[in-house]
Amino acid sequence: MTASLRFLGATDTVTGSRYLIEDDGARILVDCGLFQGYKQLRERNWRPFPVEPASVDAVVVTHAHLDHTGYLPALVRDGFRGRIHATMGTAELSRLVLLDSGRLLQEQAAFADRHHTSRHAPPRPLYTEQDALAALEHVEPHAFAQPFGLGGMTFRFVPAGHILGAAQVLVTTGAGRLHFTGDLGRVDDPLMRPPSPLEETDVLISESTYGDRIHSRVDAEDALGRIVTDVCRGGGVVLLPAFAVGRAETLLLHLSRLRATGRIPDVPIFLNSPMAVDASEIYARHPEEHRIPRDEFAAMYRLATLVRTVDDSKLLNLRGGPAIIISASGMLEGGRILHHIDAYGGDPRNAIVLTGFQAGGTRGAALQRGERVLRIHGRDIPIRARVHTLDMLSAHADAQQIVEWMSTAPTAPAAVYLTHGEPDAADQLRLRIRRSLGWSARVPEFGETVSVSAATGP
Repeated sequence: MTASLRFLGATDTVTGSRYLIEDDGARILVDCGLFQGYKQLRERNWRPFPVEPASVDAVVVTHAHLDHTGYLPALVRDGFRGRIHATMGTAELSRLVLLDSGRLLQEQAAFADRHHTSRHAPPRPLYTEQDALAALEHVEPHAFAQPFGLGGMTFRFVPAGHILGAAQVLVTTGAGRLHFTGDLGRVDDPLMRPPSPLEETDVLISESTYGDRIHSRVDAEDALGRIVTDVCRGGGVVLLPAFAVGRAETLLLHLSRLRATGRIPDVPIFLNSPMAVDASEIYARHPEEHRIPRDEFAAMYRLATLVRTVDDSKLLNLRGGPAIIISASGMLEGGRILHHIDAYGGDPRNAIVLTGFQAGGTRGAALQRGERVLRIHGRDIPIRARVHTLDMLSAHADAQQIVEWMSTAPTAPAAVYLTHGEPDAADQLRLRIRRSLGWSARVPEFGETVSVSAATGP
């Protein structure tokens, strides 16, 4: 028997995670994410899905971030009728993430319409909040380690670290075994537990986000504390763009520990992300997935003023410093952080601290490479605030950690495919794997189809 694997995304970029498995007439999609960053990538979101959505029997998602789940509302709207399988944590977080995405897409279209900043008349969203609600009706949660069958194949979720609910997906087909890493977390993550070891597999599909980098061994907490102290003692505002799910929790943890030990001034801290506030309740319900005791977890959220309403968010732009504001999105692609950048980015007393991977084509990546004018809401905003990058706060395993995780495999896979990374990162990881493990690996092409069997070679 033979099965096939088709790479429908995340092959030349970090985003747009989509893989199609076909086996004995069944079609199962692993992940269904949005392309983000460069315009030519974002335009893929508007093209017809590569296969008829109605022909897909089921979707299995690795975790709740938009680059893995964000296209699901469009898939359901366009004809998908199967079930969407996820861990319990991912099922809960996806409700927040997808509803927020639909709402934000509608708001962006309405803003473009009012201010005539779109070439389309009228501008329309990729999908709506109602589309997201419809997609969520298809979600079916599963416990970690419990096998479930789909189309003659067996699937199993095992922990990936990274964020709450994040899973590696293990698939057994009639032709061989596949292992999808999803986004692989770090063994030294301060919040999440480490990923489970690599099990016996025939085909490994691994992320490579940090495939060309080793995380700095500088203590993240100390580095953050020095920036906060320096800026706040000068009366400035520290802006912390953060993914509402995962990164916001990590930042609150570090700030809570810094405050408790007197390493940062006693200045107001604001968590301005309704989704992050809601996500905290979900994290609290799943203490088995993270390292934080209940009392410390509660202390993290007592530390910050939780901002929910739009009016309170606007008031933050008038109050000035010293203050710390945590707000989404982490790559400055939307959300309330853009209004704070507009308000505070022009003042050299302030600081913008990038705390995770910045995909090419995003405003965060532009700041990171030194650009100091950002296009926000149709206007050019000069950035005079100090810009810092704390790569060591990333929730992704770095190149060495990925290879060390791979080395836990009982035997070498027959084939290794590297996805979910920029071209240089994926290729550098390929070389590291060959030199460190002696395995052959390669980077697949967008749209490529490969056969799956125990004898498959890359």
